Amino acid sequence: MSAPDRIAPPPADLGLAELASALTGGTTSSVAAVTDALDRIEASQPTLNAFRVIRRAAALREAAEADARLAAGVRLPLLGVPVAVKDDTDLAGEPTAFGCGGEFPPATEDAESVRRLRAAGAVIVGKTNTCELGQLPFTSGAAFGHTRNPWDRTRTPGGSSGGSAAAVAAGMVPAALGSDGAGSVRIPAAWTNLVGIKPQRGRISTWPLPEAFHGLTVNGPLARTVADAALLLDVAAGAHDGDLHTPAPIDARAAVGRDPGKLRIAVSLNIPFTATKTALDPEIAAAVHAMAGTLRGLGHTVTVADLHYGLLVGASFLPRSLAGISRVHRTMPGAVVDPRTTANARLGRLLDGPALFAARRLEPLLHRRIGGFFDDYDLVLAPTTATPAPRAEDIDGIGTSSTNALITGACPYTWPWNVLGWPSVNVPAGFTETGLPIGAQLMGTANTEPLLISVAAQLESVLHWERQRPTAWW
Repeated sequence: MSAPDRIAPPPADLGLAELASALTGGTTSSVAAVTDALDRIEASQPTLNAFRVIRRAAALREAAEADARLAAGVRLPLLGVPVAVKDDTDLAGEPTAFGCGGEFPPATEDAESVRRLRAAGAVIVGKTNTCELGQLPFTSGAAFGHTRNPWDRTRTPGGSSGGSAAAVAAGMVPAALGSDGAGSVRIPAAWTNLVGIKPQRGRISTWPLPEAFHGLTVNGPLARTVADAALLLDVAAGAHDGDLHTPAPIDARAAVGRDPGKLRIAVSLNIPFTATKTALDPEIAAAVHAMAGTLRGLGHTVTVADLHYGLLVGASFLPRSLAGISRVHRTMPGAVVDPRTTANARLGRLLDGPALFAARRLEPLLHRRIGGFFDDYDLVLAPTTATPAPRAEDIDGIGTSSTNALITGACPYTWPWNVLGWPSVNVPAGFTETGLPIGAQLMGTANTEPLLISVAAQLESVLHWERQRPTAWW
């Protein structure tokens, strides 16, 4: 008696590499996988609201072309695989609203990151929601409403890459690109039980911008597993001729499963300087300490040793961030935005001069001073956020000062690494008693993505966060 035929799992159950392998092996088709992704996206829009642009007709046409190429023996890393990109990224033929209201012309060319995804065979099913000009750890705006967390629809998935995070966490796509200017990949990854990589500045091109937000913002992957995040990083990585930052290439996938050796790891719960009241939630502190225990069990030397950031990190961040908001706002003359965005853009114009110049000059000093901490440690383990995900509506109808207090109180940990331009990886750290995901970040010096990825993969091999999925996002 022959063994019964094995039933292929639905595409939504497969990770990025698994789905690519299934397409290559012929156990599913790109049209089937892309149709399933689009159906899930459209079914979830009334509840999760993860997408600003859905490309059903174009994506299905591209999927059929991918199936023909697969049948002809063409092999590419992501041929026929559905993925999503954030709506701060140019996708030819689609507008780039960047969370704003108003009418915008379609982009005439793909961003470099999108060009590389397409060159690897990926099918872009749509563009995910982001807050106005990427300013908030919420994905909310008058132009589209609230994007919601698949683990608890009353909560935000984080921001500003919350649409990408919600799409991956809910199984609409196996992976997505986001961007991170103050934690905007790592924060939503923490709040949706995902791996989120903030790479070295320039690792993934921000072209058509030579750099984004004066070097603060980088593009990065969101996925359920370290291996899938590394795969998307490798596929999207690479420079455009006009980029200001061009780090030497790495092989992120090769770092998955590689023994990093016995490392010296500092656990730092110290909150970088903020002008508003902040405090670390006890459940998150306990989760970070539990992860430190896991790392000790893996053979690493783990020491509680606070990293002191100093005041100059903030002095470098604010002018670059606000001047960046101002410059992007000026390139979108038809944008309809919240008064808080208008106020930030106005302040950014004032800082876009000597203050910005001085802020950029601080970076080498900060590299030396904070880099000295790594004379004694190979990497740092820290909380990704200070609190679990807030309620989505908490950001509504409050003034600028209350907004600053809310977002700083929830998310004070991630932004210094954007000033430094160094890599950091969010890894899931479990759940609160009420079932909300929380995360921890592994932080390294320049170009240490392979080290961080190898340690993250070690943690995943023990903690198996990829097995935890939200069950009722609809």
